[in-house]
Amino acid sequence: MKKLMLGNEAIARGAFEAGVKVASAYPGTPSTEISENLVQYKEIYCEWAPNEKVATEVAIGASMAGVRSMACMKHVGLNVAADPLYTAGYIGVNGGMVLVVADDPGLYSSQNEQDTRNHARGALVCCIEPSDSQEAKDFTKFAYKISEEYDMPVILRTTTRLAHSQQEVELCDRVEVEDKPYEKNIAKNVMMPANAKRRHVIVEEKLARLAKDGANFEINKMEINDTSIGFVTCGIAYQYVKEAMPNASVLKLGLVNPLPMDLIKEFAKKVDKLVIFEELMPIIEEQVKAAGIDCVGKEMFTVLGEYSANMLKKAFGKAVPAIKQNNLPMRPPILCPGCPHRSVFSVLKKLKIHASGDIGCYTLGAVQPLGVVDSTVCMGASISVLHGIQKAKGDEFTKDWVAVIGDSTFLHTGVNSLMNTVYNKGVGVVMILDNRTTGMTGHQDHAATGKTLQGEETNAVDIPALCRAIGVKRVFEISAFDQKGLEKLLKEELSLRQLSVIVTKAPCALLKGVVFKDKCKEDTEKCKKCGRCLSIGCPALTKCADGTIKIDQSMCNGCGLCQTYCAFDAIKLIKGE
Repeated sequence: MKKLMLGNEAIARGAFEAGVKVASAYPGTPSTEISENLVQYKEIYCEWAPNEKVATEVAIGASMAGVRSMACMKHVGLNVAADPLYTAGYIGVNGGMVLVVADDPGLYSSQNEQDTRNHARGALVCCIEPSDSQEAKDFTKFAYKISEEYDMPVILRTTTRLAHSQQEVELCDRVEVEDKPYEKNIAKNVMMPANAKRRHVIVEEKLARLAKDGANFEINKMEINDTSIGFVTCGIAYQYVKEAMPNASVLKLGLVNPLPMDLIKEFAKKVDKLVIFEELMPIIEEQVKAAGIDCVGKEMFTVLGEYSANMLKKAFGKAVPAIKQNNLPMRPPILCPGCPHRSVFSVLKKLKIHASGDIGCYTLGAVQPLGVVDSTVCMGASISVLHGIQKAKGDEFTKDWVAVIGDSTFLHTGVNSLMNTVYNKGVGVVMILDNRTTGMTGHQDHAATGKTLQGEETNAVDIPALCRAIGVKRVFEISAFDQKGLEKLLKEELSLRQLSVIVTKAPCALLKGVVFKDKCKEDTEKCKKCGRCLSIGCPALTKCADGTIKIDQSMCNGCGLCQTYCAFDAIKLIKGE
């Protein structure tokens, strides 16, 4: 039986067929759909973890217990998970363990373009990379075979293009893998220095064996055609080679760490010119050149962005179809109509407050016409950055600064930053924008929503109580749409020069179950064409040719924010039934 599947959906299917029993993840585009598909398989225990470090540690524990486990994340999530992963490389596995890591060439939804293969090399673990949905499923199953045979965690690397592309996938039955017995093994599992020194020797030996054996792995594929040119490639880049240079010889590597250098040398001897075609960093190229093999790579291409078939065609002087320019207007990203973050940022803008920002929908507070977010670094950094600014420049400098962070991101790593600020006697206002979900990645639950990944009721972390338990004395809760109350509260807290937390509460406008019955309606007769209502940046509002404002009723969620900005009673809030 075949089914059309996204790459992420196929990975979930591969985990099911491989007999995986435990999976943990933190949502992050482009990896999120893996767990959202895993949960349909009742044979697998799935969960959302507060962050990727915890997800990886859960997978390590399940592996130690003797079952096959998985942790899923995006590439920047692997930075958070690196701490346990680098030690797990020394420890190895009992049951097979796979980390699925989705890279984002082209920066479609990320703050950097890092290459996960660098982490695989640093952590001394195997890394394999599929090139389509069928391979995504098959390589997932193969990863568990490699993990258990070579006693090491395996990274399954994907990219945005693969994660979100569809292909027909052949479905197979689940293989029930017998649990491996747990055995207490201090020398293997307790990484104190004396044990780690011995384990390092062992893991290097395993990698050398894996590199040699890898020449015969079925996940590597050599295609000999025109031998005047040969491409060494991997992942989605293979598809571009086949499209742009269908007659060329190709060595498609499924094993990308450690490299099967014997196989690469064999292929290099068969072709006149060897070209390394890999997205992002020259991981393969540098190792091939270090092995004394003549090749070209980044001198022809780039370390920036996503590759394409047209890029390859241009590099070899082939004709590329002209792209018709329609001169469409720019469509910058913007907060949704009815978004509670817009209300909060409108108050910050009015008060001319700078905001140290974080990762989430509220990053869009940096975009005009709001323009209040001054920095975005990584998950949880908003609070630490504000603390650093305050310690560097003093209370007077930060009297008009706040940190803004979402509820999910606060529980991810923001709680540690707040703890640091309390401990080190920091001063400032931290705003936790609680919209009751992990919004930007598609409304996943987290530890404060009261729902598990399976949708079951569970204990919900009380964020204000958690802040008080950490030691914050001044903690407030307020509706995100109470603009007058929020303005008054912000002025008071900023003037006190103490540490305080303000939790603004209102659900995401797109959250399932949130119903907006009211609508805002313009009165063109009263409109003075001042445009003040446009300053909030709501996409439901447009300026007509005559200068009056039009409210798109199909987009309006009736939050009433625009009404508060009209001094001429030209916007009415029409109550629904």
